[in-house]
Amino acid sequence: MKTAFPDKMALISAVGQPNWKARQRGVILPESDYSRCMTKITEYIRNAAGKTLFSIEIIPPLKGESIRALMDSIEPLMEFKPPFVDVTYHREEYIEKVVDGKIARIPTRKRPGTVGICASLMQRFGVEAVPHVICGGFTKEETEDFLFDLHYLGVENVLVLRGDPVKGHSHFTPEKGGHAYATDLIKQVVDMNGGKLLHEETKASPTNFCIGVSGYPEKHFEAPNRNADFKYLKQKIDLGAEYIVTQMFFDNQRYFDFVAKCREHGITVPIIPGLKPLSTKKQLTALPRIFHLDIPDDLEAAAQQCQTDKEVRQVGIEWGIQQCRELMAAGAPVLHFYTMGKSDNVRKIAEAVF
Repeated sequence: MKTAFPDKMALISAVGQPNWKARQRGVILPESDYSRCMTKITEYIRNAAGKTLFSIEIIPPLKGESIRALMDSIEPLMEFKPPFVDVTYHREEYIEKVVDGKIARIPTRKRPGTVGICASLMQRFGVEAVPHVICGGFTKEETEDFLFDLHYLGVENVLVLRGDPVKGHSHFTPEKGGHAYATDLIKQVVDMNGGKLLHEETKASPTNFCIGVSGYPEKHFEAPNRNADFKYLKQKIDLGAEYIVTQMFFDNQRYFDFVAKCREHGITVPIIPGLKPLSTKKQLTALPRIFHLDIPDDLEAAAQQCQTDKEVRQVGIEWGIQQCRELMAAGAPVLHFYTMGKSDNVRKIAEAVF
């Protein structure tokens, strides 16, 4: 793994830690303690004064499954004091059913519950919940309602994304009356922060969302070139986004080059690296196919020599430790892990570096 990186730009870092008493299972925070759970991501980074923080992203359980298993799985990671936890949002899928003798395509959400999971995280662990807010599957009115649900809950941070196409489709199609681009969704959130709603006859108190957006160290797969990618990212920042979380990567040089290029384009906000430990041999092909990234030669060769996925998992842990140490030495503000329902390998990495 390469070690060179640009002069550790003010990558930032932060955290006034939340109330860790709330981490005791079953403790319900009084209202005064909930107020401590409402801090912007940028404030955590600023308050950390250069110390690298730890955070995770989780996906909601499948519809009908218990939330307890999810909460129990991430509880061991609370030892490393994540100030915030991202919660993904999954758009609708379509299933075929016979209705009145005809085949009908029925929309369904297989992983609902983002708002409820946010509430559970805040109650059980006393951490900031950062829900993903997506364009796909929402009208503008539904987006406004969703954001008010979050606002009333006390959520102050959102990660704004366009979202993926409907499963089985190669191109993104916005909902009728919805947003086609993340930039348009950012504008709506910024308007709500200013007390402006969709319909002028409706008056409302301003919301107070800190807006995060995604970044792609290896280029968004739909961008025609890297310069276009940075142009669109700069638009998001100029509109009001306050921090960036990157897509996962395994070569730190990609992240360092991405940060340097952002600074060249006048993007000065915190840039949080997104990380995922390699855990199976199948991921050598699955991750590049799904996330449009490269697996470094050394990592691929080490994984190919393994006889079992257990051995691959250990290789992924060792690579992740090395990767994290280098990122921390460079001043990365946060190490943000995509857990994808598994936490044991992330825990082993965190134990080694925090």
